[in-house]
Amino acid sequence: MSACGEVYDPAELSGPAGLAVLAGIELRLDPAGGLFWPAERMLIVADLHLEKGSSFAARGIALPPYDSRSTLMLLADMVERWRPRIVLALGDTLHDRRAGTRLGPVERELLAGIARGREMVWVAGNHDPDAVPELGGTHLPELRTGGLVLRHEPGAGPAAGEIAGHLHPVARIVRRGRSVRRRCFATDGARLVMPALGAYAGGLNVRDRALSGLFAMSFEAHLIGGARTYRIAHHMCVPDR
Repeated sequence: MSACGEVYDPAELSGPAGLAVLAGIELRLDPAGGLFWPAERMLIVADLHLEKGSSFAARGIALPPYDSRSTLMLLADMVERWRPRIVLALGDTLHDRRAGTRLGPVERELLAGIARGREMVWVAGNHDPDAVPELGGTHLPELRTGGLVLRHEPGAGPAAGEIAGHLHPVARIVRRGRSVRRRCFATDGARLVMPALGAYAGGLNVRDRALSGLFAMSFEAHLIGGARTYRIAHHMCVPDR
């Protein structure tokens, strides 16, 4: 993430990159947007929104039709990097209820390669609340395991050990007149909100009340870069214009 590196000197970063501790549990932050839980050998991703491009095309909005392929290639790279026992997706894996039927042969082969030799768990999202035959694996409303709760939408009120998606957090920083806006993980050490993995997913600024209101007075945004993540204190993040 060279742009962010030019904006901030290493001494100005608020802590080490690539690591988050949630409810006392160590998690690794992948710079592609996934979360690896070493103790469980679990790779966690959120909001792939597969076939969003074809969904928009059906409504007359022309977008390049390669979003699913690009997103699944990111996931395949993370699987190769971490060799997880379990891959868990935190909902909105598909952009709509029929998106699974629109996956092409290349995308289906990518999914098959990701799933080969490991357990696939699909948490229900608001876009894909029901099990999808094309995905296989196990479909759950949420998962509670090892002291953590993994769900699509963040719960109301305090939630120690919660990992959620849904809100697609992004952070914007400005330094010396230059602005950088990136997808990010957002966490206060008790709750963590995942970035969206989907190529067309978009994002919500962490300073928006819908996100910042989930956390304690102090939280961190771990900005996603090309080769690492960048840990930024919340007061260094600014709203979108």
